[in-house]
Amino acid sequence: MDLLDLWRGRLSLRRISVLIGSLLRQAGRSVLAAVVDESAAWSTSDYLLARVSDALELSNFLFYQANASEDAEEWPAPTPVLRPGEEEPEPEPDTPTHSSTEEVVTFFNRMSNL
Repeated sequence: MDLLDLWRGRLSLRRISVLIGSLLRQAGRSVLAAVVDESAAWSTSDYLLARVSDALELSNFLFYQANASEDAEEWPAPTPVLRPGEEEPEPEPDTPTHSSTEEVVTFFNRMSNL
């Protein structure tokens, strides 16, 4: 298809629109489709495989939570596979695992006053 036919009068803007639309709907990894829509970088089977992976991880997590003893180690909830066009989730801020200096001083002051 020669795009110069547009200026020669042999190709209409409607025909170009139809051709571009059909390129965007084609299966596979079209560069044009990926530029217009980031989610087009994956094929349908890639999305289905990611959904199966997420479901399996969640199923295993829920099975473990339901059947684990009360003193068993806690598992973090699974994170879904990152899809094209999605931003990575912000990491949660680190919570301190140790007491602050003020908390330690207050604790020892209370203990010495008993």
